[in-house]
Amino acid sequence: MSGEGFADMVAVGRIVRPQGRRGEVVVEPLSDRPGRLTSLRKAFVAGEGGAARPIEVSGGWPHKGRFVLKLVGVDSIDAAEVLRGRELRIPEAELSALPAGSYYHHQLKGLRVEDPEGREVGRVAELMETGGEAVVLVVRGPDGETLIPLADTFVREVDLPGGRLVVQVPELVDATS
Repeated sequence: MSGEGFADMVAVGRIVRPQGRRGEVVVEPLSDRPGRLTSLRKAFVAGEGGAARPIEVSGGWPHKGRFVLKLVGVDSIDAAEVLRGRELRIPEAELSALPAGSYYHHQLKGLRVEDPEGREVGRVAELMETGGEAVVLVVRGPDGETLIPLADTFVREVDLPGGRLVVQVPELVDATS
C-alpha cells in the first residue's frame, strides 16, 4: 500500500445499510464516476484507531440509484450492520486517469476560488453531499462561508494546474424588500 494512510485515500462510496440476508451492503457513490463501484474488487474501511483495513469485493450491481456490493467475509445482516456509515476508500494511485478538462471532487479541496473579475472569494474547504442534483462547494474566505453548487451555472472554470476555480457567486435574496 506504499505507506498511505486511510485519511490519505479517496472515498469512492459510503455504506448506507445492509441489503438482503447474505451480508450485501447498499453503497452510496461518492464519485463523479459511480459505475466504478461495479468493478471495484478491493477497498479499505476504517479499522481500529483509524487504520486502513482492506476489504475484498466479490461482486456489485446497480440498485435504485445506488449500488449493492457483496463483501468477502461479510456473510450476515449483523456483519453488514457493523459497516453501516463507513466510507469505502481506495489509494489515490488507483484512480483512473480522466480525460482533459475532467477532475475528481477531492482535487477541488484547497483550490483558490475567485469571481469572474478575479476577486478572491476564498478556498474550497470541503464538498458537501446534499442529496440534491449537485454537490455543494463550501468556500471559506474573508467574508465568511459561501455555499456554491458544483454546477456549470456557477462554476465557470476549473483550473487544476493554476490551483483555482472561477465561480459566479449565487446572489443573495433580500427577503426584506
